[in-house]
Amino acid sequence: MPIRALLEEALVEPSIGETPCFIWHATPVGIAALWRLGQAPTPPPFEDALKEGLAVGLDLSREEREFHQLGVGLVLLFHS
Repeated sequence: MPIRALLEEALVEPSIGETPCFIWHATPVGIAALWRLGQAPTPPPFEDALKEGLAVGLDLSREEREFHQLGVGLVLLFHS
């Protein structure tokens, strides 16, 4: 199954936490941070996600990162 489809499926499940800029989800492909403040900034706000991830108990500083633009918005994906 394509990564986009896996993310879209996982994002309808309950979140694992919320921070000022993101809604956090555990997905089959890693931790997803869904941007929640309307129009997403350019470039993708990975540094903001790293800081806010700590607020929900996630140290993502050593994870690989990528972003995806889905129907629900910008998703930052952190994975090993």
